[in-house]
Amino acid sequence: MSKTIVITGASDGIGAAAAAHLHRAGHRVVIVGRNPSKTEKVAAALDADHYIADFAEFDQVRELADRLDRDLERIDVLANNAGGIFGDAAKTTDGFETTFQVNHLSPFLLTNLLMDKLITSHASVIQTSSLGARWFGHIEMDDLEHERDFTPQRAYGTGKLANILFTTELHRRYHARGLAAAAFHPGGVATNFATESDSFMQRFYTSRFARALMTSADKAAGQLVWLAEGTPGEDWRSGVYYERRKPARKVNPQARDAELAQRFWDKSAELVDIKTA
Repeated sequence: MSKTIVITGASDGIGAAAAAHLHRAGHRVVIVGRNPSKTEKVAAALDADHYIADFAEFDQVRELADRLDRDLERIDVLANNAGGIFGDAAKTTDGFETTFQVNHLSPFLLTNLLMDKLITSHASVIQTSSLGARWFGHIEMDDLEHERDFTPQRAYGTGKLANILFTTELHRRYHARGLAAAAFHPGGVATNFATESDSFMQRFYTSRFARALMTSADKAAGQLVWLAEGTPGEDWRSGVYYERRKPARKVNPQARDAELAQRFWDKSAELVDIKTA
């Protein structure tokens, strides 16, 4: 059955590769990217609809949600794939640390603004997370942006941990109404990841040695494609974080904290100024 699949961060890397796979399989793919020329190029190759939005600006996220809601009759899959690791701590125009906003707050806002359509469509919401959640992530409710101990990798890891907590709580709040949610780690991928960062991860991801060990974006996209095409409850379980198409065995202990997931959701809703169920 053909699905309407919205992929953010689809102008490059895993998102673009997944979009190509899904298009070839006969699905209607909707491309969302930050860079106009790259986004238009990917969309043109697939004859796909595309939208431009920078997740560092909430106004652009709200406009994106309005346009998607208006233009699309249904959304079967929302793949929150946009994200990244950046440099030194810097505030967006909305007043939040960039990594925290781009990796968590903006996808959280977009998903909730589209919630009525997602529920009506019995949609799947897929979050691109990372092993960084286990290696570097830590949620401090009184210091979500790591103002006391910021490093680029710590901010990134916390953003990816936020993706898992968001998935857990999205499932708890909305699964009974027909929504499914999953997060996944795509693996170490040879893409443009970390090029905007001055952390050790930028040096690692651009080194010849590391890239020789990494998988291609095309191969890494397979897990996103599997989740997008799959049937929740049959092919995969809602509310679960996946690695290599299996529920992850080793995770950050906070990823299993249901009470933290609820409090973190409520705080996120407060920060982006929306009301949720």
